[in-house]
Amino acid sequence: MSKGVHRFAVFVACATFFLIIAGANVTSHDAGLATSDWPKSNGQWFPRMVGNLFWEHGHRMVATAVGVLTIILAVSLQATERRRWVKQLGWIALLGVIAQGLLGGLTVKLNLPLIVSAAHGTLAQLFFLITVSLAVFTSQRWVGAEPVEQVPEGPRLRSTCVLALVVILTQLVLGATLRHSATWDQNLPTPLLIAHICGAIVVTLVLSTTIAFVRLRYRGESYLARPATIAAGLLVVQLALGLAALLTRMRSPYDPQPLNPMIAVTVAHVACGALLFAATIVLTLRVFRTIRANRNEFGLAPA
Repeated sequence: MSKGVHRFAVFVACATFFLIIAGANVTSHDAGLATSDWPKSNGQWFPRMVGNLFWEHGHRMVATAVGVLTIILAVSLQATERRRWVKQLGWIALLGVIAQGLLGGLTVKLNLPLIVSAAHGTLAQLFFLITVSLAVFTSQRWVGAEPVEQVPEGPRLRSTCVLALVVILTQLVLGATLRHSATWDQNLPTPLLIAHICGAIVVTLVLSTTIAFVRLRYRGESYLARPATIAAGLLVVQLALGLAALLTRMRSPYDPQPLNPMIAVTVAHVACGALLFAATIVLTLRVFRTIRANRNEFGLAPA
């Protein structure tokens, strides 16, 4: 176990978060087709980055940097890690960032088809999940975490954490699909918008229940209570940003171009969603690390 590798894994996760923000800026500025070239822009590796080319080519440069960082992380894990599954996860992260880059190029070459753009956004969240997980797995607190007593009454916490993670990921995919389904000068498709709003309600109910279970049962365990508290705060902020993003986006078809209030709120909504996802990932992994599962929790026969 290397503290340096853990710190570097945290840095890669932060860089991935910044990459998600850069991608959100491309979509919000409607800059996805600022150039029809890939991987070059206007036939150059380092073009003059003006107008929307700043966002599009800047996104590519950040993605390239994250790719290089992921290569370094994967190789470092092979050299320092004793746990085989962590080494394998490092290679999976590398394959994920390569696939993400290829999908990004495909979106440009095919003129931003919805299915490819949505897949690009989905894989970005899955890659973020892997980098955050690697940051958790390489930490000293993960290795030294002691199991805590399982509270037998009520719903199983492991199951509710997994459910929360699934509904948040589903909501992020819905949000990415919604954002790519219409440009700033078009109205958002009503079915997708309703699905996203309903998804927000489901996420709120499931995640709030999960957080309540953790806070009530394990309030004295900071290893579990802290990410739950952070997730609770981010959930409140995310709901407020979601409402603000909806209101500003409904106005944008009447604007002459994407305006800064809509762009700022929408990008903040995407960023907060990623942070909420990260907090839930950390919470779920820590719950699995420290709380023993009842034998019937995942459909197993009781002892």
